[in-house]
Amino acid sequence: MAARLCYSPSDIWSLREKIETKDQREFVEKLMKIGHMSPIEHASFTFAVEGISRACSHQLVRHRLASYSQQSQRYVSEETGFDYIIPPTIRGDKELMTFYEKFMDEAQQAYNHIVKKLNEKGKKGEIANQDARFVLPNATETKIMLTMNARELLHFFRQRCCFRAQWEIREMAHQMLLLVKTVAPIIFEKSGPACVNEPCPERVMYCGKAREIKRIYGRFVKGKNKAVNKGTGGSAKKSKVLGSQKGLFQE
Repeated sequence: MAARLCYSPSDIWSLREKIETKDQREFVEKLMKIGHMSPIEHASFTFAVEGISRACSHQLVRHRLASYSQQSQRYVSEETGFDYIIPPTIRGDKELMTFYEKFMDEAQQAYNHIVKKLNEKGKKGEIANQDARFVLPNATETKIMLTMNARELLHFFRQRCCFRAQWEIREMAHQMLLLVKTVAPIIFEKSGPACVNEPCPERVMYCGKAREIKRIYGRFVKGKNKAVNKGTGGSAKKSKVLGSQKGLFQE
């Protein structure tokens, strides 16, 4: 309706009636073709994400035109054991896996020791948690809900679906794109890394894989969803990205 308002002398209620009685697909396609993007800022999408690391969420919140609600390490204790993400390069190396898991065990012991000592001094609950969390690694798993409008999502996918993006946030972005394509296929029809639709904007940082990206990416968005690895003591679990519009969640 926002787009129709820009081009019509009608009042808002009349516009609403006209919109509800006519398929708007052709009009939305026209908006996307001519690049009239401000109307799609009125469409927002909410995602519930788990199975990503704090390293990934730190990158995510740099996208400032969004709203975030993240699981607190102050109010949520990790004494019973924190989950952590294992990078593929480490999971595929037996020696590195042993070293990695040992470090995580030591971080857990340090966390529990600090909490115990602070509790003995009368500092309990979030007071102890907020200081003990300083020893938790970037690999620590987190849960976060985020809301972005459609225009910001197009920018997000352009940046984070790129092969030069860090692997974890790139996988998350792919899953998010798969979800929004089912809800708003016209808006996100050509969404993805920049090189899918135009010359790579990275210039001297060009990865040299534009053709491969177009081939793989096309197959990815048409195929089944993929999950990011999550590890607890080396076990593999699936991450989840749940998307919603108007409060309706779908996996």
